[in-house]
Amino acid sequence: MRLRLILLGKTRRPELRAVFDDYIKRISRSSPVDVKEVRDTHAALKLLDADRAATALLLDAGGKPLDSDALARWLAEQRDRGTREIIFVCGDADGFPESLRKRVTQKLSLSPMTYSHELARVMLAEQLYRAFAILSGSPYPK
Repeated sequence: MRLRLILLGKTRRPELRAVFDDYIKRISRSSPVDVKEVRDTHAALKLLDADRAATALLLDAGGKPLDSDALARWLAEQRDRGTREIIFVCGDADGFPESLRKRVTQKLSLSPMTYSHELARVMLAEQLYRAFAILSGSPYPK
């Protein structure tokens, strides 16, 4: 199962970029992962439309809240069902335009709190790494 992260805008803070990149490298040991930073909604929609068979989720404070174990179970269910690709779409500082909200109907919340888009990306990457660690029985999640 491949993971793809579509990120609107860039991660400009080097310290957050370094942490994000570290988690992406760790995730890649468990699953192929592709990160695309795109300039605008049009580019994000184009990437989403290129693979309509993929399961796509929008990171949104109003989305479905999952704890780490539930996210791990969800990823395992997707893998076991034969899902080939999961796409996580992360907004920029302005959030998401309506066209993207209509295209990606599944929404995932990292927290009911609001975080900067750069920090939310790091949190998503860490939670994905944690989910794979849980599934592999790694001591990391403790």
